[in-house]
Amino acid sequence: MRVAPYPLKPSFREKVWGVHDLQPWFPPTGQKIGEVWFLHPEGDPLPILVKFIFTSERLSVQVHPDDAYALAHDGTLGKTEMWYILRAEPGAKLALGFREPVSRTRAWEAALSGEIEQLLRWFEVKPGQIFFIPPGTVHALGEGIVLCEIQENTDITYRLYDYGRPRELHLDKALDVACLGPHPGPSVAQGRILAACDYFVTEKLDLDSGTVYEPERDRFHLLVVLEGQGRWAGQEFRMGQVWMIPAAAEPFCIETDGARLLKSYLPRK
Repeated sequence: MRVAPYPLKPSFREKVWGVHDLQPWFPPTGQKIGEVWFLHPEGDPLPILVKFIFTSERLSVQVHPDDAYALAHDGTLGKTEMWYILRAEPGAKLALGFREPVSRTRAWEAALSGEIEQLLRWFEVKPGQIFFIPPGTVHALGEGIVLCEIQENTDITYRLYDYGRPRELHLDKALDVACLGPHPGPSVAQGRILAACDYFVTEKLDLDSGTVYEPERDRFHLLVVLEGQGRWAGQEFRMGQVWMIPAAAEPFCIETDGARLLKSYLPRK
């Protein structure tokens, strides 16, 4: 069993709404990249999935089911997720929930006509904001945003509206699970804790040189390097990486001129 820290493998996903410039987190790929997934280098599934998302256009209006509905209808887990905003162009927005409660019939008609864009509650975003998206939250990302997404490791999505793009919609399932009312908007950190739910806990860490990192004996940590670079556990780290800190890893000293990270791990049951 591997007990030394090691980086996860980035997987670059081309999207019509993606971007060519991934700096400063990643070098150019020559493709229009919308998502970067971080996967176990040996292909082992992890219960927490970390992504970087880059947008140049609006993404589809969508919703995720909870575990019970997804297992019953699609044989997979549902999705709970959070977003940490890394960069936002002036006026960049995202949508969460509706401006006011709507009926299922009204939501269905609005999804078909495109009016659903006007019914959603759009929030202007800025770096450092946190958004928690539980199952049932109707949501959409606007253009000009870079964010880190931490989620339950599944890819289940029901689309309500996609701006005329030729992709399948899932109105029946989407409206079965959708909460048709407002969402509270950005979350407020509780100390270092940015989000905590049944599937993950995420903290923000600001590290200085000389910090000793203490792994846990019985659960892994994922460290997402948002800013900075340096060395830890005898290896170099840099921004745009996600590291696995296995359970039972030895404590290690960090050498850096300053680094900002997210730490995510499974909650205690």
